[in-house]
Amino acid sequence: MTVEAGYGVDVRKADALSPAELYRLLKLRVDVFVVEQNCPYPELDGKDFDALHLRLLGDGELLAAARIFAPSQEEPEARIGRVVVSPARRGARLGDAVMREAIALCERSFAGIAIAISAQSHLAGFYASHGFEIVSDEYLEDGIPHVDMRRTGR
Repeated sequence: MTVEAGYGVDVRKADALSPAELYRLLKLRVDVFVVEQNCPYPELDGKDFDALHLRLLGDGELLAAARIFAPSQEEPEARIGRVVVSPARRGARLGDAVMREAIALCERSFAGIAIAISAQSHLAGFYASHGFEIVSDEYLEDGIPHVDMRRTGR
C-alpha cells in the first residue's frame, strides 16, 4: 500500500479482497453507475475476477476505485475501467488521484503498452488531462454516450 495525500492505495485481485471489502467495492459501483446515473445495466459482468482492483482508502472508508485489466491476445492494450469516486468525497480531486495511480500501475506492470478506456463522453476532457486521446466516434453504451480513448504506452 502506498500513501498519497493521506490516502492509502490498495491493489488486489477480487479473490484477495475480504467479503466485506468486495461488497463495499461493488456497492459503490452499483450506487453510482446504476442508481445515481439511473442506468439499469449488468454491473456484475463476470469480469471482476480477471481484473486488478485499485482502491483509494481513507480512515477505513472506500473513497474511490478503478478496475485494471492486463493486455491479452484478444485485447492488446491494458485497460482501465469502472473508475468511481464516492459521492460523499467528490470535489476532493480523488478522481485525479485514482487515475494517476491506475496509470502508474499500468506503466509499471505493462511497460510500453498503450492503455485504453471507454469513457463517458462528458468526461473526455477529464481523461484527456491524463494523456488520453479520443480514438472513436461517439457511441451509446447502456444508453449513455461514450467514446473510446487511448493513452500511448510509455
